Amino acid sequence: MKDDLFLRGARVPMTKEVVRTQALDRLQLQTAKRFIDIGAGTGSVSLEAALRYPQLHVAAIERNPDALALMAENCELFACPNVEIISGYAPIELDVMADAVFIGGSGGQLTELIDWSLAHLVPGGRLVMTFILHENLTCALTHLEQCAIRDFDCLQLQVSTLAKLGNGHYFKPNNPTFLISCLKEGSDV
Repeated sequence: MKDDLFLRGARVPMTKEVVRTQALDRLQLQTAKRFIDIGAGTGSVSLEAALRYPQLHVAAIERNPDALALMAENCELFACPNVEIISGYAPIELDVMADAVFIGGSGGQLTELIDWSLAHLVPGGRLVMTFILHENLTCALTHLEQCAIRDFDCLQLQVSTLAKLGNGHYFKPNNPTFLISCLKEGSDV
């Protein structure tokens, strides 16, 4: 989905189209029943997942009141009844197991969120995380090793888009984004 389809608000983060596409691909939601999106922001990942996979129950966790309101508007705009918006600070008490978890925002609690995500994933479930800060990337990689997660991959995505400048054009760069995806052990996948 194009980014401009989503309602946007000032200071409410959104996972951009190229990163969102890569993250959704790595989440492998084709046969999933339940998906958790932590730090959902505008809801772009949750909503695109819900629209692509109508059988999927999506739990979108967000703490920012402005983001929660914007996500609710986007859910209404796209008519996504399979998205449950959860207001709260993750890690949050949630009595469900998921086939996939996406961490798009960590609020300074990255290691706790990784532990929580792994505890809420079914065996063979997928965890995907995105970061723009090098410190978060390093923290996540170190913590995954401490958790004995060996089956993971990591990408750095650098995207630039053509933009007009005066009478000409140039490629306007976006922030580099790091994407980690891993598999919870305990499956033949």
